[in-house]
Amino acid sequence: MGEWFRHTIVDTGRLSLFSFFAAMMVGFFGIRFSTRMIRAGVRWWPGNVTPGGLHIHHAVFGIGLMLIGGITGFAIDPDLTGWRSVAAAVFGLGSALVLDEFALILRLRDVYWSREGRESVTAVFVACAVTGLLVLGVLPENITELVRADDRGGLAGWAAGIALAAFNLGLAVLTVLKGKLWTGLIGLFFPILLYVGVIRLARPKSPWARWRYHRPGERPARKLARAQRREERFHQPVARLGDRLSNLIAGRPDQA
Repeated sequence: MGEWFRHTIVDTGRLSLFSFFAAMMVGFFGIRFSTRMIRAGVRWWPGNVTPGGLHIHHAVFGIGLMLIGGITGFAIDPDLTGWRSVAAAVFGLGSALVLDEFALILRLRDVYWSREGRESVTAVFVACAVTGLLVLGVLPENITELVRADDRGGLAGWAAGIALAAFNLGLAVLTVLKGKLWTGLIGLFFPILLYVGVIRLARPKSPWARWRYHRPGERPARKLARAQRREERFHQPVARLGDRLSNLIAGRPDQA
């Protein structure tokens, strides 16, 4: 394991990224454990920070840690790998605290324990998945194409690289508009998923479905009906499994 870590992470210059990733994971699980203890009313747990009656959300501390880690990371000599990794870890810890309250920031109201609050968990999962792939050395195809264009050199090579990168990015956007967030994001790393996501029907509540399927006419009605059948048959069982996993990690949301 130590040899793998040295060859895969240290020798490739990804130690700072790994530190960010590990700290973000630890920070998320740590803050979720803390909030669940507070919610359960455990007496010996420190509880909320409420100086003078003002409740301070942990995203505030996260922003502070991100500023400290980010500014320190820019200021440190690039050759000081160890200290840059420490700064990256501080930034990752702050990112976890901010992302854990992503839904509150998005909606500008306290929805932490509501169904809408699950958007925070999704944001953390997305950040961890993307960062984990980067730690393992898997780059988005868009970046890979630009690197190849730089290696080939010349105006034609750059034009081809930029065009292909823009094409893949457009497919990813379209896939997300069809309600397939994970397919669009992971498809940036494995483009074959983007082609599948673009070809298949959109999910019935996605922006694409609202634009294309919720219209008068027999053909849009047939597509909407097929999308709803697929949603019930395939997506809803996966969504229920995801809900159980989120409940296990982040706690069950309040009932409306």
